[in-house]
Amino acid sequence: MAYVAVKGGEAAISNAHRWLAEDRRGDPAVPELGADQVREQLSLAVDRVMSEGSCYDRDLAALAVKQARGDLPEAIFLMRAYRTTLPRFGYAQPVETAAMAVRRRISAAFKDIPGGQVLGPTFDYTHRLLDFRLAADGMVPDAAVEAEEPQTYPMATIASVFDHEGLLESDVPSADTGEPFDLTREPMSFPAGRDQRLQALARGDEGFLLSLAYSSQRGWGNTHPLCAEIRLGEVAVAFVPDELGFAIEIGELTLTECHMISTGAAGMETAPQFARGYGLTFGHCERKAMSMAIVDRALRDAEEVEVAAPCQDQEFVLYHSDNVEASGFVQHLKLPHYVDFQADLQLIRRLRREWFDREAALKEAAE
Repeated sequence: MAYVAVKGGEAAISNAHRWLAEDRRGDPAVPELGADQVREQLSLAVDRVMSEGSCYDRDLAALAVKQARGDLPEAIFLMRAYRTTLPRFGYAQPVETAAMAVRRRISAAFKDIPGGQVLGPTFDYTHRLLDFRLAADGMVPDAAVEAEEPQTYPMATIASVFDHEGLLESDVPSADTGEPFDLTREPMSFPAGRDQRLQALARGDEGFLLSLAYSSQRGWGNTHPLCAEIRLGEVAVAFVPDELGFAIEIGELTLTECHMISTGAAGMETAPQFARGYGLTFGHCERKAMSMAIVDRALRDAEEVEVAAPCQDQEFVLYHSDNVEASGFVQHLKLPHYVDFQADLQLIRRLRREWFDREAALKEAAE
């Protein structure tokens, strides 16, 4: 039997596009979901798409989620693709997360952290039971209870709390610090500096990083840290236009920041102190920020000890964490590989003929 390439064409592809649009729309009797509804009511999906798509725009992320039918890796791909069309006119100033207008801030390590524990919006204390009241259109949620004491800003960070004792390592730029690595303009290189690693982790797939963090906690690595601080809130973004020469505030971002701490080995010139893993994401993405911080800490371990687990291996983590790259490489197998198949088919047929000839020769010799 001969195997031949199946030929399609523009008509078949156009029909597939129309079928996709029909499936995306669903039952016409059901009101169409608006991008504004996605933005406001599926906000965590929007936040993940912005974070892993490396583009902070809630409206575009909501549109991508709608267009992708809720397939977040596909929506992230759409955001990345759109991002490449945007002109770059400069770099913003580093954001000051210490000045964040905090909506949620907790520490699992420091009970009485200055500024207090601010629970904020979270699933952490829910019962994980389906709330069938949400199936009733127009349901009004329970009124939020105001905090007993107003929060003061800026709220002390975990780093500032330990500053006077030197218990927590600090990230102080040295005089010879160059320009940060830009992963969107430069190819991946190894050994990767921490700036490159953090960029890759920020764009990395949440599920992949979560699995790596989990593996580290279960012993496949050397990191089982404590959550020193998680904070969610808004930070100002400043930019220095060439024509002005000084910084102006151009907007604000919602960010999630996480600091994981663990005991670190002291060197000859450094007193014992906590080592730190760091995570920062767009929007409200706590699971991603926590996973990122744990993996960051594991990768830093690899600078001091022999790599013993996947989460400590730079190339394994950074090359495989990008869901756009991973999805493309896996899904390209759906594209025509007819020549490869023909070659493999001929090889298998030849090997089978040789095998049967050999078996017949052995049988004949035995008789």
